Amino acid sequence: MPRDPVCGVNLTEKTAKYKITHDGETYYFCSVKCKKKFKRNRDKFTK
Repeated sequence: MPRDPVCGVNLTEKTAKYKITHDGETYYFCSVKCKKKFKRNRDKFTK
């Protein structure tokens, strides 16, 4: 089960509306706000 790397919310691949592929890994987000935070500071959330 995927987890939003920004806020930690558990998601499912089917219900997650927002996603980004970064370095071959797909990240799922609960909101556009979390997606934007991730895009601004990817290194912080991918370690």
